[in-house]
Amino acid sequence: MSRTTRNRLRLGLGASAFLLAAGLVPAPAHADEVTDYSITVDPATKGAKIDRTMYGVFFEDINRAADGGLYAELVQNRSFEYSTDDNTSYTPLTAWTADGTAKVVNDDGRLNARNRNYLLLGAGSSVTNSGYNTGIRVEDGKTYDFSVWARADTGTTLTVSLRDAGGTLAAARQVAVKKNGWARYGATFTATRTSSGGRLTVASSAAAALDMVSLFPRDTYRHEPNGLRKDLAEKIAALHPGFVRFPGGCLVNTGSMQDYSEASGWQRKRSYQWKDTIGPVETRATNSNFWGYNQSYGLGYYEYFRLAEDIGAMPLPVVPALVTGCGQNKAVDDDALLRRHIQDTLDLIEFANGPVTSTWGRKRARMGHPKPFHLTHIEVGNEENLPDEFFARFKQFRAAVQAKYPSVQVISNAGPDDSGTTFDTAWKLNKDARVDMVDEHYYNSPQWFLQNNDRYDSYDRGGPKVFLGEYASGGNAFRNGLAEAAYVTGLERNADVVKLASYAPLFANEDYVQWRPDMVWFNNHASWGSADYEVQKLFMNNVGDRVVPSTATATATPSLLAPISGAVGLSTWATSAAYDDVKVTDADGKTLLGDDFSGDASKWTHTGGGSWSLQDGQYVQTDTAAENTMVSAGDPSWHDYDLHVKATKRSGREGFLVAFGVKDTGTYYWWNLGGWGNTQSAVEQAVDGGKSTLIAKPGSVETGRAYDIDVKVRGRQVTLYLDGQEWGSFEDDKPAEPFRQVVTKDAKSGDLIVKVVNAQASAARTAIDLGGAKVASRARVTTLAAAPDAVNTESSTAVAPVTSTFEGVADRFSYTFPANSITFLRIRQR
Repeated sequence: MSRTTRNRLRLGLGASAFLLAAGLVPAPAHADEVTDYSITVDPATKGAKIDRTMYGVFFEDINRAADGGLYAELVQNRSFEYSTDDNTSYTPLTAWTADGTAKVVNDDGRLNARNRNYLLLGAGSSVTNSGYNTGIRVEDGKTYDFSVWARADTGTTLTVSLRDAGGTLAAARQVAVKKNGWARYGATFTATRTSSGGRLTVASSAAAALDMVSLFPRDTYRHEPNGLRKDLAEKIAALHPGFVRFPGGCLVNTGSMQDYSEASGWQRKRSYQWKDTIGPVETRATNSNFWGYNQSYGLGYYEYFRLAEDIGAMPLPVVPALVTGCGQNKAVDDDALLRRHIQDTLDLIEFANGPVTSTWGRKRARMGHPKPFHLTHIEVGNEENLPDEFFARFKQFRAAVQAKYPSVQVISNAGPDDSGTTFDTAWKLNKDARVDMVDEHYYNSPQWFLQNNDRYDSYDRGGPKVFLGEYASGGNAFRNGLAEAAYVTGLERNADVVKLASYAPLFANEDYVQWRPDMVWFNNHASWGSADYEVQKLFMNNVGDRVVPSTATATATPSLLAPISGAVGLSTWATSAAYDDVKVTDADGKTLLGDDFSGDASKWTHTGGGSWSLQDGQYVQTDTAAENTMVSAGDPSWHDYDLHVKATKRSGREGFLVAFGVKDTGTYYWWNLGGWGNTQSAVEQAVDGGKSTLIAKPGSVETGRAYDIDVKVRGRQVTLYLDGQEWGSFEDDKPAEPFRQVVTKDAKSGDLIVKVVNAQASAARTAIDLGGAKVASRARVTTLAAAPDAVNTESSTAVAPVTSTFEGVADRFSYTFPANSITFLRIRQR
């Protein structure tokens, strides 16, 4: 990638440190006061154009984001399809309790072929559903629509009731089931009080078959019959995102690529395939969710397209590339299957954009939307770890789409990390093939985001363009939001390269969490935006149309960084491993630690999970399910040392981890050999619990083989050796700059928007030079300021915007930015 000179923040020495207790809304400093920073704006020069669609959201069904979340259905396992394929603890009656005779069957009497299971309920028997979280949520005075598909040989009456531990929540309803095969029946409830612990009971007077038992709030987002939970959809809408990326994520590139049919053996662990998710809900396929539960597909492609349209966002679907990732890492070699998926992708574009006279446009119209959805972008694949195999298939998808729909942009990706061999290979393939846009994903520590604001300054302006489809800084405290905000100023400054960006993931149900951090948290009765949500909302609602070039002085930092220091450690991840012959020597060869485990393990402190014991003169971790089983030894002040250890993988999915520079349980470096499903090795740095990858290479670890591992630490330089051969090295010497800014212009209002992040414990008195711009004396100010460890919860919003007015704006003026703050000054130009 070529380097291009750009206006950017300069790293250099600032003025002396200044400690000031500041309120949320700072008072201006007088023009003759000494300032800590200066910002110089160049309004006469045009910076990068910022597309309206730059910031968006990424929705993946993780953390129960769909069923039990955005999808408004209140009944869990409504179609009795839960299976051990979804979760080893599941049965077809999970979330149900029976009184009397109730049996789930899979036979030719089913509702339809794709809805495999149904319930046989005996005469005088009942079943009760517990909903999600603490139960079914209803609100006093609101209406709820019950429906069920039922069949009875002699006819029967269903009694449907809604209760909690305190008694009745709504008057019971009687539903007469006729003697004429499967039919859909319904009833309406009006809640007489509010409860988050409701239970729905269906009782039958005679034997009956039941399927698709549903309770839906009438009050959903945009009032669709198969609608979305209102408070969650409104939180998306309040962001005013430019795009919605869906449906994944790992859902797209894991599992079987076969369809859901008799020919495939009714594959339950499949990649997300869009044709499974449209049409009447009772005919949609079910699937095992990669994250360990069932997904009903009640929330499907049609609903995603409608959501994007409702909030004025561009739909951006992701389709499988027939290369699995997320630890599975297998290329599917089946030309006929590949051709089918390519055709499915063409059919998807027709479903979104085709006229009602087309095959798939007609299906869209029958679902209630004759007008097209105006799909302009589509992504193939999701962070595949096999770049050559992925790209061979990607090119076939792109060629087919370009041949039939030349106006649709096809997006590629660069793998699961911000750097490394996979990343470099993927980027070369994309660049050589002149791909339009490449999706990058990375989850790193707050420190990494503070260190890498200039990441895109050196990217080739000629393309490919970048879609930052997934990123987060490893936590939901305000310190994470500060670091992300500082980084986003670099994204905006490089808006000619970074065309799209979305934080990930979007949602998490607090009782069903597979991934942290997340932007919006919820349970069955409430939702709340994290500190990261407030940051994203502030940027999305104050984007501007063009960057106004600006520069700023940087924070004073010591000319020499202290050497890497810390104890040493051993760990595993979903693996059993044995360690031996640990030795640490200083730069002069003096032994600091020696342990051949012939005695005891008293030198080691166990701070992680797992089960450690001495076995045959080795220190062994035996739990193959435990993650991060760290034991550490030594002095946190050690520096400039050599670490040697012998490691042997015994069993499990991955390899082993050797740590150095260990300060505490959340701050360390480790060499992760055979990580990511035993597909690559990397050095990761953890700071306050958030990890970043410093160097990575493909590679696996053999079971039963003893490896000699050596780590040489000198100052900030680290060199790593595997079996006596140098594996790699790095120098961790990049400063984490806490003061960042970017300036944009809003063409509609004429405002200059000065965006400043001050991610440090002291206020920043700043001299701002607007470069001769003629401006009004008053600015509208929005400030996010809080303690670094502040988090938003259901009951407390510690991180929330404060708006104010600042009267002291001029061509040159001073402003004091509070400690730990993000400040947007909207300044009207005359």
